[in-house]
Amino acid sequence: MSDPGVAVVIEDDADLRNLLVAVMRQSGFEVHSAAGGREGVDVVRHHKADVVTLDVGLPDIDGFEVLRQIRHFSDAYILMLTGRDEEPDLLTALHSGADDYITKPFRPRELRARVAAMMRRPRDRSAENSTPGADPETSQSPAPRDEHVLRHDGLTLNRKTRAVVLRGTDLALTRSEFDLLHELLRVAGAVCSKADLVRVVRGEYYREDTYISESDERAVEVHIGNLRRKLQEDPRSPRWLQTVRGVGYRLVLDVREGSEEPA
Repeated sequence: MSDPGVAVVIEDDADLRNLLVAVMRQSGFEVHSAAGGREGVDVVRHHKADVVTLDVGLPDIDGFEVLRQIRHFSDAYILMLTGRDEEPDLLTALHSGADDYITKPFRPRELRARVAAMMRRPRDRSAENSTPGADPETSQSPAPRDEHVLRHDGLTLNRKTRAVVLRGTDLALTRSEFDLLHELLRVAGAVCSKADLVRVVRGEYYREDTYISESDERAVEVHIGNLRRKLQEDPRSPRWLQTVRGVGYRLVLDVREGSEEPA
């Protein structure tokens, strides 16, 4: 098995920090830790972390601010940890760029599964694949019939390079946003339930028989809302992502057709 890379644990509780360090080391990571938010940002930057576990309740600056600062320079996978199972925390974490969110107390096995699911989703290297001054669509999009490329109404998604281009402009998507958009493009207009899309985001950890909570489905709604914002589309008259009331979402195949209630 290849080396999974570098993990950084940002947690002020010493016992929990030691547990997290042990779990990540058992998973094969080189692990570094920090007890505060400002120190954590520096550690992530210095060690070029691949994965970060980040506590919400830190003594100096809260985890959401730490998350925002890390996102300015890193595309590391970030798993937020909190003792508060409240929707505002979930929404804030996902809006700020977290990849996943887990509530304390948790089982080490669950943490390892969540991290493994994130790591199976390739990192976005689209910025590294672009050439300054070149047309993003021509420089990043292979031949028209390439199986890795999906196109719809001015939108081009390259699964291999993890690049999304809208009318010649690169879109900066999180891994979850990319995976959801890829799935909706892949099924070409078929309806995806929110439970289906939870499994897309969470990977193999959420099998067909796994219970899907309201928080899980709400997280998908937030990701879809973020996608719509980045696509600059009106959910009441969508060009790409259409809500199917009471079920989930689908790709809009005809931009002239009506839409359902936004979620």
